[in-house]
Amino acid sequence: MSQRIVFAATGGPDVLRLEEVEIGSPKPGEVHVRHAAIGVNFIDTYHRGGLYPLALPSGLGSEAAGVVEAVGEGVSGLRPGDRVAYAGGPLGAYSTDRLIAAEHLVKLPDGIADETAACAMLQGMTVEYLVQRTFPVQPGQTVLWHAAAGGVGQIALQWLSAMGVHVIATVGTAAKAEIARRLGAAHVINYREEDVAARVREITGGKGVPVVFDSVGKDTFEASLDSLAPRGMMVTFGNASGPVPAVAPLDLTRRGSLFLTRPRLGDYIASRAELEASAAALFRRLQDGTIRLSPSQRYPLAEAAQAHIDLEARRTTGSIILQP
Repeated sequence: MSQRIVFAATGGPDVLRLEEVEIGSPKPGEVHVRHAAIGVNFIDTYHRGGLYPLALPSGLGSEAAGVVEAVGEGVSGLRPGDRVAYAGGPLGAYSTDRLIAAEHLVKLPDGIADETAACAMLQGMTVEYLVQRTFPVQPGQTVLWHAAAGGVGQIALQWLSAMGVHVIATVGTAAKAEIARRLGAAHVINYREEDVAARVREITGGKGVPVVFDSVGKDTFEASLDSLAPRGMMVTFGNASGPVPAVAPLDLTRRGSLFLTRPRLGDYIASRAELEASAAALFRRLQDGTIRLSPSQRYPLAEAAQAHIDLEARRTTGSIILQP
């Protein structure tokens, strides 16, 4: 029997339940994957809480790494024993093992540990599409990155600093400020103690930055807009503090003909070619040491609710995994 986390109603972490289920054999095009490590991401709390509506009851989680147990008819390129990882497809990663379409899986190169892959796939490919495709950041530019000590932020700091990009990082504690500096932030702003937009203007000589990457949402949205240079781009890719307020297009004009986008990973890895290219870009940086990553917190699968409690309370830094 397999174990998985499910929920039948949206709400707080207490709606999560551990159940046993018989998953059967893989159908044509499917693969049976036994998980070695499971990624926990903020989007999981949006699914659980109802911000992103789902048909209920539902499984949870979209990222994991493990080993192929069996393949269904028509699956090529994968065989039992292969190490694989994924970040996408139907929810259900919070489980000991599962059936998933082969098209969502990528093979893990030697030298990349299961735990690293489980906390790198979604967040690392998110950084890839944000800095290389949503706004192709150039060496020498200065950018603003909120929640820089979080899982996505820590990968972004290493990725961008290796490119020669100057990152202004925002954090909420002195401990997180030290993490951001260690990972390459050129400047660190404690948003609980400083006026973010004013400090950004000070750092940039009044010009502002060409792009802001903001996963916090409501609490930082106005400061983000006020930090942008004319024709700058506001990239809001998360809602950790709640959804951002409605925006009038003329307000973007008034602030300097700004651009506003709300991207998501799924639209940037929609084709097999895009998925493979994004994963390959991430794997190269993990293998060459540009990005050094390991989970900061580990929870047993049965304690998924506690992982959500700690994540939403911002008691965590870096990446979180569940251990099946």
